[in-house]
Order: sequence, then C-alpha cells, then structure tokens
Amino acid sequence: MTQQNLTAELFLKIADHTLLAPGTTPAELDAFLVTAADIGVVRVCVSPALLPADAQGAEIVTVVGFPSGAHHTEVKVAETVRAVADGAQEIDMVVNRGLVRAGRWADVEAEIRAVREACQGLVLKVIIESAALSDDEIVGACRAAEAAGADFVKTSTGFDPAGGASVHAVRLMAVTVGDRLGVKASGGIRTATAVRELWAAGATRFGVSGTAAILAEWDAPATLNEAGSSFDSGTY
Repeated sequence: MTQQNLTAELFLKIADHTLLAPGTTPAELDAFLVTAADIGVVRVCVSPALLPADAQGAEIVTVVGFPSGAHHTEVKVAETVRAVADGAQEIDMVVNRGLVRAGRWADVEAEIRAVREACQGLVLKVIIESAALSDDEIVGACRAAEAAGADFVKTSTGFDPAGGASVHAVRLMAVTVGDRLGVKASGGIRTATAVRELWAAGATRFGVSGTAAILAEWDAPATLNEAGSSFDSGTY
C-alpha cells in the first residue's frame, strides 16, 4: 500500500490522543480533554471508568480487557456493552495473548467476534501486543482479527515490558491485513520521526499521549535518542 504524504494536519486526524494512566482523577481528565480540544485532535482514548465524559466534540475511544487481555470473553463483552452505553465510539480490545501463543486461532477469533457483536456499527481495534509475539503469532492474530470482523489491528497497550510499536511489527501487520484493515501503532511513540517511520511502514492510526510535543517538533530536523532509535521504550 502506498501511503500519502503525512502532514501535521493529517496526523491530527489519525492520532488517538491517549490518557490511560492508572489513577487518573476527574480533574486530570477534564484538563486532558481541554488540552485535546486546544490541540485539535479528532479522537481521545481514555479508560472506561472515566466515562461518560464531555469530549468537547472529539470522538471517544476506550479500551476493554486492558492491559493484560487475560479476561474471560464474557467480561470483555460486558465491558464493551457498558463502554458503548457510556458514549464510546471506538473500542480497542486486548486479545487473549495466551490463546495466541497457544495457536488456538478458533478461540482467538471467537473472542474477538463476541466483542465485535457487542459493538456493532462502531470501530473495533484488536490489540495484539506485538512486541511479545513471534512473527508467526503476529500474523495469526491479525488473520483472526480480520476473520472476526475487526476494523484495525493494533500493536500494543503501551504497558507491557516487552515494548511498544516497532517498524518491523507494523510492516508485518500491514502486509498481513493489506488494505482490508487499518493498523494502529501505539506504545513508545514520542517523536515526529517515529510517527513518520511507522507511517511509512504501513500504520494508518496512532495511539499517542505526547501529541502536542510531536506536533511542536514536526518540522524540526530528525533526531535519534541515545540508543540510536527514534522510539521510546516507555509506555504511552
């Protein structure tokens, strides 16, 4: 897939401006949403317990089965139903990684399909925690997500010690799903350089918390961190 030029304006349209820190207070949420409106993002991604919320015109994304994914399917479905009732317009679910690693693809697909049915008409993204999977597991998880009717596959929660998004994982995911699904890159994306690298690899959506900082250095010369990478090893 050939990607168009990624401008700052387009980035704002495809960035899920994210606040998933445990312990977030209502006052911190309000401040985050005001800042999101000032930045001009189209979507905000917040924890389900913070909903309902006044997103000041932005679409609301929330997470289910977060961050481990080690929840019963029925629990993820219940979370989804509640999130939709509370105003979520997109759902980012964490897949059961144990099922993925065991190669139980029918069970992986069934779990995703159950959540899909609980949020019909809304965008569903499946978080596979790519840094903790082998290439074959990444491909299998992406195929299961597509078969179950998901709209996106997503690299990471941003909370796993294995790491966040990588160019390799995004490229593999993009090749696997083609133009049929979107690919959301998330976890440790803190620079405009990282965003551009992931975009070139096939990312079509981004989960980022440092959106304003990324935009502030959008036209600055590219720089690498001390490890020689434009990615941060930390979380969102």
